[in-house]
Amino acid sequence: MFPTATASDLYVVVPFFNEERLLPQTLDALSKQQDRNFSIVLVDNGSTDTSAEIAAEFSHRMHPLTVEVIQEPVKGTGAAADTGFRYAIARGARWIARTDADCLPRSNWTRVLRQALEADGLDFVAGKIKPRHDETSLTPARRALINLAIWLAENYGKIHRRGPQFRYPYFMVAGNNLAISAELYLQSGGFPRSALEEVNEDRILSEAVRTLTANAALRDDLVVYNSVRRMQAYGVVNTLRWYRNRGYRPDVVDIR
Repeated sequence: MFPTATASDLYVVVPFFNEERLLPQTLDALSKQQDRNFSIVLVDNGSTDTSAEIAAEFSHRMHPLTVEVIQEPVKGTGAAADTGFRYAIARGARWIARTDADCLPRSNWTRVLRQALEADGLDFVAGKIKPRHDETSLTPARRALINLAIWLAENYGKIHRRGPQFRYPYFMVAGNNLAISAELYLQSGGFPRSALEEVNEDRILSEAVRTLTANAALRDDLVVYNSVRRMQAYGVVNTLRWYRNRGYRPDVVDIR
């Protein structure tokens, strides 16, 4: 059983696997949030590099932020995220947000989250993803192509994900930029405890949420800068095929 002591009503969950290169930057971005009234759960998904040590060191120096490092040995982004969310709920979280260990939340990220969840009363909120500027050198043409790919991904579902079972129109939900109430997370069944190569766990969660509530929104001012390493490794077209029900199966899934 998880402990039940409460530290904060807003928790941020960050799953990680062998992210020693990019994890420090993600943690630094979280430490510099304008609104620091939140707790962090870092979920080590069986790392074999120094990621766990980096997470532990961060947890020791981030007072007054509450930072906890937990383990999920069953490898998979869905499994790790679900473990983190359920741990946060057991600790007393009212809302749980997620970003990933290769991403940079904008400095107002938690402030906008709290506005959406607490002041605006939303039960589910997603934001925009933009390509990182610091990870690799991108030509203007390449950056424009990546932005086009994001736009296509955002709009594809508006055509194909309709139906009377849904209580609000489709908007793209990225696992690295979302938040949900604890009650709705449990009601929806949460993230499937899946491996990365199986399904898009963020899509499974968001589609379940659409059948349960209309109290959800996409916020353009909720921004996370996303790693472009998958697109660099797979190519733009194959990346879109990958996210469309794993239509592309690369030889190496874990791009690090």
